Amino acid sequence: MNDQKLAAFHLNQEKIKQLCSELEAKKEEVFLGGGKKKIEKHHAKGKMTARERIDYLIDDGSDFLEFGTFAGDQMYKEHGGCPSGGVVTGVGSVQGRLCVIVANDATVKAGAWFPITAKKNLRAQEISIENKLPIIYLVDSAGVYLPMQDEIFPDKEHFGRIFRNNAVMSSEGIVQISAIMGSCVAGGAYLPIMSDEAMIVEGTGSVFLAGSYLVRSAIGESVDNETLGGAETHCEISGVTDYKCKDDKDCLDRIRNIMDKLGSNQKAGYDRTTPIPPAKDPEELLGLFPEDRVKPYEMLEVIERLVDNSEFEQYKEGYGQSILCGYARIDGWAVGIVANQRTVQKSKKGEMQMGGVIYSDSADKASRFIMNCNQKKIPLVFLQDVSGFMVGSRSEHGGIIKDGAKMVSAMANSVVPKFTIVLGNSYGAGNYAMCGKAYDPRLIMAWPTAKMAVMSGNSAAQTLLQIKVSSLKAQGKEITEEEKKALLEEIKAKYEEQLSPYYAAARLWVDDVIQPLGTRKVISIGIAAANESPIDKRYNVGVIQT
Repeated sequence: MNDQKLAAFHLNQEKIKQLCSELEAKKEEVFLGGGKKKIEKHHAKGKMTARERIDYLIDDGSDFLEFGTFAGDQMYKEHGGCPSGGVVTGVGSVQGRLCVIVANDATVKAGAWFPITAKKNLRAQEISIENKLPIIYLVDSAGVYLPMQDEIFPDKEHFGRIFRNNAVMSSEGIVQISAIMGSCVAGGAYLPIMSDEAMIVEGTGSVFLAGSYLVRSAIGESVDNETLGGAETHCEISGVTDYKCKDDKDCLDRIRNIMDKLGSNQKAGYDRTTPIPPAKDPEELLGLFPEDRVKPYEMLEVIERLVDNSEFEQYKEGYGQSILCGYARIDGWAVGIVANQRTVQKSKKGEMQMGGVIYSDSADKASRFIMNCNQKKIPLVFLQDVSGFMVGSRSEHGGIIKDGAKMVSAMANSVVPKFTIVLGNSYGAGNYAMCGKAYDPRLIMAWPTAKMAVMSGNSAAQTLLQIKVSSLKAQGKEITEEEKKALLEEIKAKYEEQLSPYYAAARLWVDDVIQPLGTRKVISIGIAAANESPIDKRYNVGVIQT
């Protein structure tokens, strides 16, 4: 590495390290939920926090892959905020079985359900359904957040969809276990009772369709909440719950005992060998990957620091070079990788191809590779740093729309599990072709360097400025160059905020923002989860591929 490259390496390294530090600082803030005082009050009631419950529940020394950490980030400010959507979700191992865990955070608005809370719960159920994983609900919620009930109650993807999923999951044989560890009110009372087994903690757990205040106002009956729907009532009188537990730990131990006796699933059969660390130092990712989203770099160097023994077998290496395709292993699992190339390439025809752009030949190559992975039953990993498809008369005459449609079709119809990591840019139709959220990746994660939008901030700002200036001129108003510059900066700043990976993670467009060095673990856990769900349909790409 020459002096110039070494200087650029160290500059990138410092910038990415700073972004990674910011990520950890944001996580620490989110992990406080409703704040230290709320946590202290929670503990004073003899209750563990949501994350403490999860830590106690999962196997010692095992990893908990949290998703939706930043759900609700910077949203609902007028309502006091909703850190992590008021619920903690993730995939963890309980008695050696991978399962989805959903734990209400009662330090955040008493665990009340905001719109993003419902969306996050539905995503957790989706992951459970796709991977046929058992799901454990640790319930501690005051129910729907009433000031926003119109955004959470009646629509298809609102609160009621969760109970519909409970019923469908039960019919599909997906194990659901619920622990009532706090309040469980109104419609939310159906979730634990529609699970296969439900337990309740004495003194702190309660479940009823209407609390004591509503009962008094509705029918004039005076009754306390414990008598109405406490542990003794539901374990000894109504029979609604199956087990009575003395405290949180006893309840979590009961769940572990149930999980210990589950029968095993038929596996999908994805190939795995003994994991081997990358031969090239993964720490070098932080220097090789530029924080500046317009600078070129070699995606191959990134891949070699993610895959086992740094071995990557390229498919059609000399063809369609703006996308790299090839076979590798990640933590022992066989994978097919589809990755955007950010360097400027020269084709065999002598044409210069811009980095991060998908050309016709690249789309054709990716389509064929995706079909091959489906034929061989190899999970797919998409590494996104894409500006979109190539535009212009030459591309249009060459059939870029047709080739792009082939790639989207091959990817969308894939029956092997797909995993998407957004490393850098994720713009326009490039987001779609490279398996964006709309195309059902089993997991979609973003590095702190990720940017997601229809187009880049600068391009969007220039376009929006032209529209604004034309609108003002139509009204007979003139605008000076200084005013144009100020307006451009204002538009750009607003648009840049929306490009942030945290903006995407807040709205669950990505499942989480992760450390680059955590990428291997995310993919490995994701494939292990997918291996619990055999492929039950044939790969068919339809007429678009003809």
